Amino acid sequence: MSNSTASTNSSLNNFRKVALLEGISFILLVFIAMPLKYWADFPLAVKYVGWAHGILFMGYLFMLIQCSIAYSWKFGRVVLFFVASLLPFAPFFVEKKLKEETR
Repeated sequence: MSNSTASTNSSLNNFRKVALLEGISFILLVFIAMPLKYWADFPLAVKYVGWAHGILFMGYLFMLIQCSIAYSWKFGRVVLFFVASLLPFAPFFVEKKLKEETR
Protein backbone atom coordinates (compact mmCIF):
# COMPACT_ATOMS: atom_id res chain seq x y z
CA MET A 1 0.00 0.00 0.00
CA SER A 2 1.45 3.36 -0.97
CA ASN A 3 1.87 6.14 1.55
CA SER A 4 -0.85 8.31 -0.03
CA THR A 5 -3.29 5.37 -0.09
CA ALA A 6 -2.55 4.67 3.56
CA SER A 7 -3.16 8.30 4.54
CA THR A 8 -6.47 8.54 2.69
CA ASN A 9 -7.55 5.17 4.05
CA SER A 10 -6.62 6.46 7.49
CA SER A 11 -8.74 9.57 6.99
CA LEU A 12 -11.69 7.39 5.93
CA ASN A 13 -11.26 5.24 9.06
CA ASN A 14 -11.03 8.36 11.23
CA PHE A 15 -14.21 9.75 9.64
CA ARG A 16 -15.94 6.44 10.29
CA LYS A 17 -14.98 6.56 13.97
CA VAL A 18 -16.05 10.19 14.34
CA ALA A 19 -19.38 9.41 12.64
CA LEU A 20 -20.00 6.60 15.12
CA LEU A 21 -19.12 8.76 18.14
CA GLU A 22 -21.14 11.70 16.82
CA GLY A 23 -24.16 9.43 16.37
CA ILE A 24 -23.82 8.09 19.91
CA SER A 25 -23.48 11.58 21.36
CA PHE A 26 -26.56 12.75 19.43
CA ILE A 27 -28.63 9.85 20.79
CA LEU A 28 -27.39 10.52 24.33
CA LEU A 29 -28.21 14.21 23.99
CA VAL A 30 -31.71 13.79 22.56
CA PHE A 31 -32.92 10.71 24.42
CA ILE A 32 -31.12 10.91 27.77
CA ALA A 33 -29.72 14.38 28.51
CA MET A 34 -32.72 16.38 27.29
CA PRO A 35 -35.27 14.31 29.28
CA LEU A 36 -33.02 14.61 32.35
CA LYS A 37 -32.97 18.37 31.92
CA TYR A 38 -36.72 18.82 31.56
CA TRP A 39 -38.17 15.93 33.56
CA ALA A 40 -35.59 15.56 36.34
CA ASP A 41 -34.45 19.20 36.58
CA PHE A 42 -30.86 18.17 35.81
CA PRO A 43 -29.53 20.71 33.25
CA LEU A 44 -25.89 19.68 33.65
CA ALA A 45 -26.55 16.58 31.54
CA VAL A 46 -27.31 18.77 28.53
CA LYS A 47 -24.38 21.02 29.27
CA TYR A 48 -21.75 18.27 29.21
CA VAL A 49 -23.28 15.95 26.64
CA GLY A 50 -24.05 19.00 24.50
CA TRP A 51 -20.43 20.15 24.62
CA ALA A 52 -19.20 16.68 23.67
CA HIS A 53 -21.73 16.44 20.87
CA GLY A 54 -20.81 19.90 19.57
CA ILE A 55 -17.12 19.02 19.41
CA LEU A 56 -17.88 15.71 17.71
CA PHE A 57 -20.23 17.44 15.26
CA MET A 58 -17.49 19.89 14.27
CA GLY A 59 -15.07 16.96 13.92
CA TYR A 60 -17.62 15.18 11.73
CA LEU A 61 -17.91 18.20 9.45
CA PHE A 62 -14.12 18.61 9.30
CA MET A 63 -13.64 14.94 8.44
CA LEU A 64 -16.46 15.10 5.89
CA ILE A 65 -14.71 17.95 4.08
CA GLN A 66 -11.32 16.26 4.35
CA CYS A 67 -12.63 12.95 2.93
CA SER A 68 -14.67 14.63 0.23
CA ILE A 69 -11.49 16.28 -1.05
CA ALA A 70 -9.26 13.20 -0.62
CA TYR A 71 -11.74 10.86 -2.33
CA SER A 72 -13.25 13.36 -4.80
CA TRP A 73 -16.74 12.56 -3.57
CA LYS A 74 -19.67 13.83 -5.58
CA PHE A 75 -21.54 16.82 -4.21
CA GLY A 76 -24.70 14.75 -3.64
CA ARG A 77 -22.84 12.30 -1.42
CA VAL A 78 -21.35 15.12 0.66
CA VAL A 79 -24.81 16.68 1.08
CA LEU A 80 -26.30 13.31 2.03
CA PHE A 81 -23.60 12.71 4.66
CA PHE A 82 -24.09 16.26 5.97
CA VAL A 83 -27.86 15.80 6.29
CA ALA A 84 -27.21 12.48 8.04
CA SER A 85 -25.35 14.39 10.75
CA LEU A 86 -28.54 16.31 11.52
CA LEU A 87 -30.79 13.27 12.03
CA PRO A 88 -30.74 10.90 15.00
CA PHE A 89 -29.49 7.41 14.04
CA ALA A 90 -28.43 8.49 10.51
CA PRO A 91 -24.70 8.78 11.38
CA PHE A 92 -24.76 5.03 12.07
CA PHE A 93 -25.69 4.42 8.42
CA VAL A 94 -22.82 6.68 7.33
CA GLU A 95 -20.44 4.69 9.54
CA LYS A 96 -21.72 1.41 8.09
CA LYS A 97 -21.30 2.66 4.52
CA LEU A 98 -17.76 3.85 5.23
CA LYS A 99 -16.91 0.55 6.91
CA GLU A 100 -18.02 -1.33 3.79
CA GLU A 101 -15.83 0.92 1.64
CA THR A 102 -12.71 0.34 3.73
CA ARG A 103 -12.84 -3.42 3.12
